[in-house]
Amino acid sequence: MTKYTVKKYNSSNFALWNDFVAEAKNATFLFHRDFMEYHSDRFEDFSLLVFEDEKLRAILPANKRENAVYSHQGLTYGGLVFLSKLKAEKAEVILDEILLFFKENKIETFYYKPIPDFYFSEGNAVIDFFLLKRGAVLERKEMNLAVNLTIPLKISKSKMKHFRRIENLVLDIVEEENFDPFWKKILEPRLLEKFDTKPVHSKEEITLLKTKFPLSIKQFSAYKDDEIIAGITIFETKNVIKSQYGATSKKGEEFRALDFLFINLLHKYKRKGKQFFDMGIVDEENDSGYNHGLLTQKQELGCSVYSQDFYKIEIK
Repeated sequence: MTKYTVKKYNSSNFALWNDFVAEAKNATFLFHRDFMEYHSDRFEDFSLLVFEDEKLRAILPANKRENAVYSHQGLTYGGLVFLSKLKAEKAEVILDEILLFFKENKIETFYYKPIPDFYFSEGNAVIDFFLLKRGAVLERKEMNLAVNLTIPLKISKSKMKHFRRIENLVLDIVEEENFDPFWKKILEPRLLEKFDTKPVHSKEEITLLKTKFPLSIKQFSAYKDDEIIAGITIFETKNVIKSQYGATSKKGEEFRALDFLFINLLHKYKRKGKQFFDMGIVDEENDSGYNHGLLTQKQELGCSVYSQDFYKIEIK
């Protein structure tokens, strides 16, 4: 008889966990322990490993707060991670084993935040279906804006008009290893000025992550006469480019330097065969629930709206 075992992650599972992430059908480098643990002091880790007769079949990046478990709150997305050969019926059994483990450990609520489907050509919705069948509710949706790079780009005429004008202004686009210019001269001061906030990652944290994932984290900056005026930090996965940060100086706004950077990167990664360029969510705490200007800007760059779903299930 098949026996399933659910275990909490500990440091002795480091290599086993990372090897599984490398082979999984629905994982990105954000699930590597070196990425998850850069901010381990901020979260109580409650990641799980699920074994079938001592064979690792699934993992769940997660953290715990009081009596609730979350698809890891320190990550953009999360969800149950498994290999492509795992059948839907076994995924259902694994979910039930995890819910039972939660109940046995007096967890009262589970918040589930899967990776958007467009990250994986095989899709990523099987657990969502089984969660809903077990009483989960779709707590909220966010609009995730992304450009489908497998079809012709649909950048607005006005954006392309300004792009062609800017092409003649000799802006230099540089891929750089040093995050100091962008973080210190553009990103931090602009976020503070416009939103009274700071980047999620400090300059030291993003630099550390870059050393651990040099092929996945990249910084592109736009310079005018040796002065940085805009930048975009990207996270690169197998199929998708994610713009993690994008900002411009006031001088950069005059040149529309951020649009110039985005359009160049869209063409760059379309040529490289990437499938999507993820420009993130546009949610905001206002009456409509989203930032109208940001939505318009991203749609004019060719984005379509995809869903970022958030589920909640009470453990009974």
